[in-house]
Amino acid sequence: MTKKQIEISAQDISAIEKPANQARLIKAPEHFISQELIADINANGLDENRRGFLRKGFMSALGGAAAGLAAPLAMAVGEGDPAILEKQEWQTTLGKNVATMPYGVPSIYESNLIRRESPGLTRVSAASVAFTPLQGLFGTITPNGLHFERHHQGWYNVNPETHRLMVNGLVKNPRVFTMNDLMRLPSVSRTHFIECGANTGLEWGNVAVPTVQYTHGMLSCCEFTGVPLKVLLEECGADLKKGKFMLAEGGDGSGMTRTINLESCLNDTIVAWAMNGEMLRPENGFPLRLVVPGVQGVSWVKWLRRLEVGDARWNSKDEAIHYIDLMPNGDHRQYASIQECKSVITTPSGGQQLLDKGFYNVSGMAWSGRGKITRVDVSFDGGNNWRTARLETPVLTKSITRFNIDWVWDGSPAIMQSRAMDDTGYIQPTIKTLRNVRGTRSIYHNNAIQSWKLDSNGEVSNVQVG
Repeated sequence: MTKKQIEISAQDISAIEKPANQARLIKAPEHFISQELIADINANGLDENRRGFLRKGFMSALGGAAAGLAAPLAMAVGEGDPAILEKQEWQTTLGKNVATMPYGVPSIYESNLIRRESPGLTRVSAASVAFTPLQGLFGTITPNGLHFERHHQGWYNVNPETHRLMVNGLVKNPRVFTMNDLMRLPSVSRTHFIECGANTGLEWGNVAVPTVQYTHGMLSCCEFTGVPLKVLLEECGADLKKGKFMLAEGGDGSGMTRTINLESCLNDTIVAWAMNGEMLRPENGFPLRLVVPGVQGVSWVKWLRRLEVGDARWNSKDEAIHYIDLMPNGDHRQYASIQECKSVITTPSGGQQLLDKGFYNVSGMAWSGRGKITRVDVSFDGGNNWRTARLETPVLTKSITRFNIDWVWDGSPAIMQSRAMDDTGYIQPTIKTLRNVRGTRSIYHNNAIQSWKLDSNGEVSNVQVG
């Protein structure tokens, strides 16, 4: 077991000291919940019988409170608490109207929940990475304002009136589309995850970055709206017998272009203009981007300006020297674009602290670039024993699935892990298993099991186990 910290800014340290979405606690002191019940919940989760025992335990404790034996618990339900007994300012004054906020923004009490940059991953001022705060999200959808960003040459405000998309190559009718042309075509809305190929990359080198925002935060999941790629190619008369590949060219200053394998991506790829019900944000490719479900994010080309159908890969600069895995024998693992089955516990996670012993809902995310998540197992002892978590609906293909599991913490140190399986039968590997195949010189495509260490004082930190 190893643990190495990297330098982080004062702003990031502040975020760790006051983590968003602090793990919520239902107090369950040992004096009214038996060790047998704790063991039963940890082994089998909650059902109606076990919930009944919990309720009886709480009612017993509250009865003691009435006798002056447990005053803090009485305060927890409002006895003597001015926050519930007295009228608050917001109940006695006029609130703000819509004119003061024509475009909604989060509460000021959520101001700490923001994307955060890692200066160590920024080569030039315009190239940057901004990580999504997974520890503060609920459900499966990433808000547009918290969607992760990876820019190779900065972002732009592109005028949709002058933006064009060319389709050429092995097509009968090469065409140039305006945004109006595209938005008149049949459209679809589908929910998919997008993950950078370098997500969790620092873990390859035994570097334990402090929070899940930095370990897994180059990940988001949204509803995308646009025209199916297949419709565009049919409109242009693409030769899909000779044409096995497509070049997607972006309009940014870095000249980002990627080869897309048409055989595996034709049926679900979208040329998208909207995300979560509104037009794409500039940093996410407004007015047009490619959505290639299950494939690493660099292939989701932003500010999309050209699609060329061809019979061979292009070996563009960004696929000839980047997003390649160096194997132990010296070979390059190239065009490994599928994001394999993966999961992570988001709460409790690194940088958070459990406030007391008791019952917790442990929650996380799972996803696979090959299809649907079918199962997630969770371990609290570093992988020696596993329990199956609940998969919350909807469970969609190539999308994030939320999982939850019941757990009673007895105050002992723990190592928390999650392990996902998809509908192809693929099981998420340990870091040791992955390194045995891929070596230690990779940067990209790390889908290993993540471990969080819980100390007896309630602090959660990043460790590597196995």
